[in-house]
Amino acid sequence: MPESTAAVRRVLAVIPARGGSKGVPAKNLAPVGGVPLVARAVRECRAARHVTDVVVSTDDAAIAETARQAGAEVVLRPADLAGDTATSEAAVLHALDAHEALHGARVDVVLLVQCTSPFLTREDVDGVAAAVADGGADTAVTVAPFHGFLWRDAGTGAPGADVAAGHGPVLGAGAASAPDRGTGTGAPSGPGDDPAAARAEPAAGGHGVNHDKSFRPRRQDRPQDFLETGAAYAMDAAGLREHGHRFFGRTDLVRTDPARVLEVDDPHDLARARALAPLLDAGRTGLPTADDIDAVVLDFDGTQTDDRVLIDADGREFVSVHRGDGLGVAALRRGGLKLLILSTEQNPVVAARARKLKIPVLHGVDRKDLALKQWCEEQGIAPERVLYVGNDVNDLPCFALVGWPVAVASAHDAVRGAARAVTTLPGGDGAVREIAGWILGPSLDSLPQ
Repeated sequence: MPESTAAVRRVLAVIPARGGSKGVPAKNLAPVGGVPLVARAVRECRAARHVTDVVVSTDDAAIAETARQAGAEVVLRPADLAGDTATSEAAVLHALDAHEALHGARVDVVLLVQCTSPFLTREDVDGVAAAVADGGADTAVTVAPFHGFLWRDAGTGAPGADVAAGHGPVLGAGAASAPDRGTGTGAPSGPGDDPAAARAEPAAGGHGVNHDKSFRPRRQDRPQDFLETGAAYAMDAAGLREHGHRFFGRTDLVRTDPARVLEVDDPHDLARARALAPLLDAGRTGLPTADDIDAVVLDFDGTQTDDRVLIDADGREFVSVHRGDGLGVAALRRGGLKLLILSTEQNPVVAARARKLKIPVLHGVDRKDLALKQWCEEQGIAPERVLYVGNDVNDLPCFALVGWPVAVASAHDAVRGAARAVTTLPGGDGAVREIAGWILGPSLDSLPQ
């Protein structure tokens, strides 16, 4: 985010994030890739070159605290703007007024950024901002190429509002205000509407919305339609005040990657987002360094081992560990980080491994999250400064406590989806050594052995 100077147009990104959510409780705080949705949006806005200021508009104390920790300014919105019928535009205008009053400076371009789009990128944010700040547009919206044939059941909408084949609009980009959540209203009429053709449609059954069902052109013969993603919008600030909604004047379309288009509205959407995070976040979120953490907490089975157990004829259990992980733990210890092994496993092999590594251990623990919280309090360590490494679903409560939840490559899908970072190596095959390399960098190899 550039420094704000008199020569720079002030571009304010507003992220509406109400506390009330019926579909997914506390939705805006739900972690995806180990980071709350609101913090993900703040991160991408702060990284955008054109954005000078980032504000989160909320009525919720927990969201406000998370937003501040992520680096955003917070505007607390009044109750009349926090209900289910409140529009995003109303929240943006309120935040715009509050920000200008606080800083005594006029905003030139205002952005509406939805944190329910978890895979929004800084390039998306920069794209809509640049279209208005530099490109002469009055408004801009993120869109993705769309090639589908849309249908509607008779009775669910007026056929006269349909768009004839060859004249598809930006699907979903209505001009009216929309509730504070997603893309807005349905598609408006297109220039190719044929009232006579619409009247000829049967009274019952399905009819084409962006096509004439009697004619099926090849994909390459159809004009390109675009789907409004619901992720980011930009508006000339004076124009927004005049018109009161997000679309007016010239609207530029900012193309985005269709693979990243997802809005979190219900638990199924959230599960999809968490499953996709390891793939779509790869290479974008960065890896932790020594400046980010004060402690490393390690699960045992499946993290320091390959999760297999060998049993001899007498019932004794044996596991296999990786020597490289031992070197990594030793380097972290010598680097001054607090270390802990935390496991539900009661087998004495866990304690034996901890003694070998010369680090403390808590094992045979039923509630690892409570044990971790107590350990952090005893050590005087803020949980957000803890890196926790796990592999299975019983690690998820600990993931929710710490700032750096990390999954090994062989972890359960749900754990990979909730992680902020994922190793390239599986558990028991050098994953801990890999994490030590992230944290210590080149200094890992120069530390005394």
